[in-house]
Amino acid sequence: MRIWDIDTGFLNDKSLVAEHRELHGILSILHNHKKGYSHHPETLRWKGHLKTLGIRHDLLVEEMDLRGFNHKTPVIPEPGEMIWPESFINSPHDQYALLKTKYTNKKPGRIPLPKNTLELWAFHKYSVMARDPEFYSATGPLISKNLVGFEMLCGVLVSILRTPPGIKRLLNAVDHMWGYISPFSDLHHDGSNLLTLITEIRHQAIANRVSYLIHSTALGELNFWYQFLTRKGDTHE
Repeated sequence: MRIWDIDTGFLNDKSLVAEHRELHGILSILHNHKKGYSHHPETLRWKGHLKTLGIRHDLLVEEMDLRGFNHKTPVIPEPGEMIWPESFINSPHDQYALLKTKYTNKKPGRIPLPKNTLELWAFHKYSVMARDPEFYSATGPLISKNLVGFEMLCGVLVSILRTPPGIKRLLNAVDHMWGYISPFSDLHHDGSNLLTLITEIRHQAIANRVSYLIHSTALGELNFWYQFLTRKGDTHE
């Protein structure tokens, strides 16, 4: 059993489906107090974190949707505070290494596994921009000068992507992403709401093979977070 902590876009189709299946298994164990696998480290790690396990599920579903999968097993959002597990079975850095070995001579995920810090940052930049523009502006130059280590950045990015963006910052990131698909779209940017823009970016990026966006974590996860923010009782400015 394994629930990955890195973005779902790095999983290939087989790993994506496997995590989704195993996540439902853990939810069933924790909800129904089943004994099977109840002492597995992955099950124990998510005990008391059903809300965030549900969020991970919905992020998997966003990725499945991008790839054209037909999802039929929704999870009811849990009440309570959004608290992620503090521990990892394997560190985020080690998770990339494990997938690199696992995917030797196999189909990769939507986002290729990063070879270095520059690639890792490029894949996550719009997700970071949607949370903390100041951190984004300050960190980019440091990475370009090789002043940030790959292992440290892996952990920082997992933490950042677990944080809900604010609506205004999310819109800022979407505005930057829009420039890559605007040549293909008949949609009027200024007259469209945020959900419409996100949906159009996802559609046009895939349809026109816009690799820079296809290789972006934001293409999958920002749609979920918009839905999360606008859900009644979960608005986050």
